[in-house]
Amino acid sequence: MQSSPLILEEPIRMASILEPSKPSFFPAMTKIVGTLGPKSRSVDVISQCLEAGMSVARFDFSWGDPEYHQETLENLRTAIKSTRKLCAVMLDTVGPELQVVNKTEHPISLQADTSVVLTPDQNKEAASNLLPLNFNGLSKAVKKGDTIFIGQYLFTGSETTSVWLEVSEVNGDDVTCVIKNSATLAGSLYTLHVSQIRIDLPTLTNKDKEVISTWGVQNNIDFLSLSFTRHAEDVRHAREFLSKLGDLKQTQIFAKIENIEGLTHFDEILREADGIILSRGNLGIDLPPEKVFLFQKAAIYKCNMAGKPAVVTRVVDTMTDNLRPTRAEATDVANAVLDGSDAIVLGAETLRGLYPVETISTVGKICAEAEKVYNQDIYFKKAVKFVGEPMTHLESITSSAVRAAIKVKASVIICFTSSGRAARLIAKYRPTMPVISVVIPQLKTNQLRWTFTGAFEARQSLIVRGLFPMLADPRHPAESNSGTNESILKVALDHGKAFGIIKPHDRVVVCQKVGDSSVVKIIELDD
Repeated sequence: MQSSPLILEEPIRMASILEPSKPSFFPAMTKIVGTLGPKSRSVDVISQCLEAGMSVARFDFSWGDPEYHQETLENLRTAIKSTRKLCAVMLDTVGPELQVVNKTEHPISLQADTSVVLTPDQNKEAASNLLPLNFNGLSKAVKKGDTIFIGQYLFTGSETTSVWLEVSEVNGDDVTCVIKNSATLAGSLYTLHVSQIRIDLPTLTNKDKEVISTWGVQNNIDFLSLSFTRHAEDVRHAREFLSKLGDLKQTQIFAKIENIEGLTHFDEILREADGIILSRGNLGIDLPPEKVFLFQKAAIYKCNMAGKPAVVTRVVDTMTDNLRPTRAEATDVANAVLDGSDAIVLGAETLRGLYPVETISTVGKICAEAEKVYNQDIYFKKAVKFVGEPMTHLESITSSAVRAAIKVKASVIICFTSSGRAARLIAKYRPTMPVISVVIPQLKTNQLRWTFTGAFEARQSLIVRGLFPMLADPRHPAESNSGTNESILKVALDHGKAFGIIKPHDRVVVCQKVGDSSVVKIIELDD
């Protein structure tokens, strides 16, 4: 993979570092995906998360039953209405995840240099010398000397709650390991990861299919996070499954790259998926630590050039229990933005963390600061060169809109779209100003009923960097006479003025279709 150089504008005035951050209606162009759970499922906390900058709510089905998640989602809907903040829904599958089964939920103390047996017999009780698993093929997949890692939820690297094992013997279905460090496993759910070993389980399990076809269909999920994506065929299989579930044929599939196998087939996976999630927790176990940043830079570059969202996980783990991130974590968030990430996923930090709202707010502020020094000029030239010539009509129009907006120092770009594709292409070129995507609903019929499309398209832009959706009145078609376009443009401008992102005498770039023609125009506002 070819990686991109650090895109940082120099020189930075030292005095500017001391300038206070300015509040904005949009906390950051980079989006934040928050995982909702025990510490973040009340209407009040979710409302605060939305106000702080969360634009996508992630529901992790590695734990909790559908009823629990449904209650949380109902609270999310109530919070959306009260805050008037749009929020998309992401369903995160379990996939071929190996788990330690501790039915008693009593803490298990493991001592370094002693032995522990991993067994598929779930009827046995978890103890310091015996750990039952939810998988009966481990003994066939590992050999003496292999490394196994066990940690709670996603791995934090804290050796008090996670443990390294080395396989010493395989005996029938059981695997005996030497414990490399002392640790205490507390709770009911612990994930097991075998470094660089293929686990012979389907990417989309029967349990995942059941959840998607019930909970997913009932709630019209916007995104499916496909855990442990290893091949392009995994994405194709998931898309074929979704296509049979009514409205879910519109659901976007984000491939989670979590191991060496997914990394090896990254290019083919990227072609099939709607976006990529760089799952640095598991990937950081499969890869040597010094290689993780290389994968991040190379993978984000490829996503950027393809115009597909790149999402990074595991950035502020310590904020699960602390009010501030470490200096390294704060720098890591900024570097993810400078690398070109569209969104940041917060997992344990919002799921069970003590400070979910503060975490979202802090990450948003770091993203906003990094965006100020993102060298858009270098990125723009690189993106145009990558596309090559001749450009498609739409690519030419959208890239021209971004160039025009930067040249005239526009405060915002307004894009009229029905499918969302034009707005996503504008966002691909990383304009320095926000893009208001005015999604025009379309009337469709299946000969049994008439429905309006547009809600999916609007919510799905909530994971794209710099894109902020607005659902238009369905009485205004996407392609219409200039009079109708002018009226809906006024609504969009009024929307921007109300939230303080458009001010008197600002310039605004508008990208829209008039009849069969695509038009880019520059508007200078009066008082």
